[in-house]
Amino acid sequence: MMRTRPLKVALLGCGVVGSEVARIMTTTADDLAARIGAPVELVGIAVRRTGRARPGVPEHLLTTDAEALVTRGDIDVVIEVVGGIEPSKHLILSAIGKGASVVSANKALLAQDGAELHEAAAKAGVDLYYEAAVAGAIPLIRPLRESLAGDKVNRVLGIVNGTTNFILDKMDTTGAGYSEALEEATALGYAEADPTADVEGFDAAAKAAILAGIAFHTKVTAADVYREGLTEVTAADIASAKQMGCVVKLLAICERATDGGSVTARVHPAMIPLSHPLASVREAYNAVFVEAEAAGRLMFYGPGAGGAPTASAVLGDLVAVCRNRLNGATGPGDSLYTRLPAKPMDEVVTRYHVSLDVDDRAGVLAQVASTFAEHGVSIDTVRQQGRDGDASLVVVTHRATDAALSATVDKLRALDSVRDVASIMRVEGE
Repeated sequence: MMRTRPLKVALLGCGVVGSEVARIMTTTADDLAARIGAPVELVGIAVRRTGRARPGVPEHLLTTDAEALVTRGDIDVVIEVVGGIEPSKHLILSAIGKGASVVSANKALLAQDGAELHEAAAKAGVDLYYEAAVAGAIPLIRPLRESLAGDKVNRVLGIVNGTTNFILDKMDTTGAGYSEALEEATALGYAEADPTADVEGFDAAAKAAILAGIAFHTKVTAADVYREGLTEVTAADIASAKQMGCVVKLLAICERATDGGSVTARVHPAMIPLSHPLASVREAYNAVFVEAEAAGRLMFYGPGAGGAPTASAVLGDLVAVCRNRLNGATGPGDSLYTRLPAKPMDEVVTRYHVSLDVDDRAGVLAQVASTFAEHGVSIDTVRQQGRDGDASLVVVTHRATDAALSATVDKLRALDSVRDVASIMRVEGE
């Protein structure tokens, strides 16, 4: 039997995602009520300023007083899609303090202060859900937190930023340079006016922190994630990848150490073989591999950003939280029992693709090979290209630590036969 008294919902933010959430809640109210078992009423929408046209959003619900909205005392669920650390953190904690459950899409806040928010929610006996914070519409948080709760996850590897994937895809398929591909991404609305968070890897690093924390049951913050963006990726890097039968992707990689004593989380460009499923992820799509001991390898794929896809994840969380509310229960919260340390990048073992501009004379290859051997970095393949002033060596290593590779590169730069270390890129997915 359906409860007649509605569950009251407050919405913080009415931008691209917030306006879609409001529209869907308004136009599918009957369906949502049937799925939840009670009506859901959107009672207020906090915005920075009123008076701007917001098609499909009831104007009478708009308010600039977010604090008053979340602390009015009769709110069942607060949906936060404002982003950033403050005032979002203060508003979420205020809502939790008043007994409201929270649905958030705020990856930056969760990556920095997720443990504190979870602790506050657990103390208040309310839910904190955030499926929309990672990979848009793709169900990923809930499978990690619930479906794989009885398994041991060892690795999470994926493309979690649509803007950077679009840029790299265009560089690969059309031969465009970075600036040209970024310009197209901006024109299509994939990149923000200030694309720094995307192209420098901050967005992906926040998502990696969230995924690592859930997958490995340990506290991981954005500060624990090694981060490189894609602004240094060149057309030559893309061409080198093609010659190796690879493609360049910006990857988020979270791993449990083989001895089980630590974890790593990193974001950086990497070459992956064309045979790997992630190589075929095109345009602004996201895809994530999860490797678990019993389940094996699972792949999650779909649109990773945008108003409608992200709103879909928000509404999915809203339905779950409202059901819990009706049943007087809460869903799974934080599970940070392992307390595993984050291993520094210097100790991470991976393969490398190193491109060197060298003098075209006898003995150079032997000198370069000796330098790699001196630092314990074994070579898988070497390719020599060009003549005279355009001579170069492309070296692909076996697996080595980042520290060993860095020491090798420092020594290579000191050689009189090496004019420049043109590029260094990791090789993953094998």
